[in-house]
Amino acid sequence: MGPVVVGLFLGLFGWFIIRCVLFGIYTVQQDERAVKTRFGRAVRLGKQTTLNSPIADHLNEKERDRYIYPQLKIIPPGGPYFKWPWEQIHKVNVSVQTINMAFDPDTPKANQGGTVLDAVTKDELNIGLRGQIRYRISEQNLYAYLFGVSRPISHISGYFVSLLRDKIASFEAKNNAALADDSPFASEIVDDVSINDLRKNMHMLNEHMESECLSSAARYGIVLDASLITEIDPPPEVDSALAAINTAHNHVSSEISLARAEADQKVVQSKRAVEIETLNAQAEIEPLVALAEQLKELKQNAPNALELYERNIRLQLYRRASQAIIEKDAS
Repeated sequence: MGPVVVGLFLGLFGWFIIRCVLFGIYTVQQDERAVKTRFGRAVRLGKQTTLNSPIADHLNEKERDRYIYPQLKIIPPGGPYFKWPWEQIHKVNVSVQTINMAFDPDTPKANQGGTVLDAVTKDELNIGLRGQIRYRISEQNLYAYLFGVSRPISHISGYFVSLLRDKIASFEAKNNAALADDSPFASEIVDDVSINDLRKNMHMLNEHMESECLSSAARYGIVLDASLITEIDPPPEVDSALAAINTAHNHVSSEISLARAEADQKVVQSKRAVEIETLNAQAEIEPLVALAEQLKELKQNAPNALELYERNIRLQLYRRASQAIIEKDAS
């Protein structure tokens, strides 16, 4: 064997060691998950799909026919692992991440540089929304995140914004928080303003967005852990008018609360007065009832004794009286 052949053999052997051994070893961090592809095809778990996973419970019938992704074999944290040259490893970070809800991944300068999201209320006010979205990549649907959607963050961001704007455009508070439901003045004092309803029921809006986005894991492979709307800003041209309306709301609410407190106090005092008078009447009746029982028993046991008792009582009254009027017998 000539030196050239030996050198070629050693070169191929060295390339094999570097390419297959050194570059074929990899690890997976604690906040990562990985999947393997062989000749471009992801390694799957048999014929299982997302429809066999609990994340599909939040899809409707049409969506269940559309969003069907295969279940992949997940490589857990640890290592070292080995792969062949025809295999490729795709790693994803599964830790919870936070982005501004106004951030547009495709156009970072949109929405005032990704700081304020515009929306229109039911009474046609252009408001600004500030807040955050917390999300994480779903381990149960890595196929959708890696291969099903080209830009999953853009899809989930657009999906969230569309749902939020639709909810704000049709949002109506169930009850007026400033006035009680049984107030006769609740419908006559002021009309509700949509931005006030949104501000007072911001928690309801956040809860609605969380429930509506439960299907995002099955759609795009991203789980929306929480949405937190922190500020709702009115347009500058109506800011002063809105402040005046809110001042009027607070003043009316304060006056109604004071009037109700005074009325409740009077009702309580009246009830106590009735109870006191009732007890006094019972205290006066009890001796009379007891006397009647004694006289009844006396009449039953000794009929003549009742006349003597009546005579003694009459004599005692005569002693106390300064004047007495006696009926004279007509005969």
